[in-house]
Amino acid sequence: MDHTSLDIFRVVAAELSVTRAAKRLGRVQSNVTTRIQQLEEELGVALFRRDGNRLTLSVEGERFLGYANRMLALADEARQVLSPHAPSGTLRIGSMESTAAARLPGPLAALHVQYPGVQLRISTAPSRQLLEQVRSGLLDCAFAALPPCGDMASEADLEVVGLLGEPVFREEILLVLPPGHAAIRQGTDIAVRSLAAFAQGCSYRVIAEEWLGQDKSALDIQEVGSYHSMLACVAAGGCVSLVPRSVLDLLREPPEFRTHVVAKVDTWLVHRNGYQTAAFDALREALTPFMSKQQTAKRKSS
Repeated sequence: MDHTSLDIFRVVAAELSVTRAAKRLGRVQSNVTTRIQQLEEELGVALFRRDGNRLTLSVEGERFLGYANRMLALADEARQVLSPHAPSGTLRIGSMESTAAARLPGPLAALHVQYPGVQLRISTAPSRQLLEQVRSGLLDCAFAALPPCGDMASEADLEVVGLLGEPVFREEILLVLPPGHAAIRQGTDIAVRSLAAFAQGCSYRVIAEEWLGQDKSALDIQEVGSYHSMLACVAAGGCVSLVPRSVLDLLREPPEFRTHVVAKVDTWLVHRNGYQTAAFDALREALTPFMSKQQTAKRKSS
């Protein structure tokens, strides 16, 4: 089992097409097919289900894909560690949707300009999933809000599970209500009893559920995939939502929402204990101005 075969398997799993995978890899189709067959023979399982020209991952293939990603990432990390003064290779960054949209474009652009040899791969997910992916090695680092409760709710909890983190951005979290809604002071003042939110695992959703102060089973939650969808639900008058102010600031002509400050929450940069590459150091360097601002704001609010 060599890294080339693992990389070919990963690309075929992503494309679910030998033809597209061969084009992406710059190889002939027969070579890609042979490599996959050799890998399946070595492992003793079928990694793909074949229905004519249609490919889907088998149960064993889905399980093996996680290991393949981690093995390739570990090999890349080892190569980077052997060249500590030259940022290069791939840096796999996870982020909450809000942070990716409102906070990261500037720092990541600066990082790319200064170190074009670093390949940045960005993916988004709710905070709890991001923390699990960093812990399992699927991500090198992630920007996440620590869950208000659970096994990774504090810096000490992170260390217990082998993670380290530091606050980078401080977000003012707003409850966004439909235009024309009366002013509120507490959750029971809200006339709309439906919450537009991300799927389970989102720290902001937990904060919203707790702040609304009612039985979660009785709360009507509309799960959506983006802040644009959340704000559309609120604008339509059927929902409330919890949104960072930085996201609202991105709107050129926002509707006249009623807003209420619910909390101020830190976004943490989290990584595995012992993970240190030149590329990751370069990311932290690009974030330094924002970390300084965050610490200054935190001192003023305390």
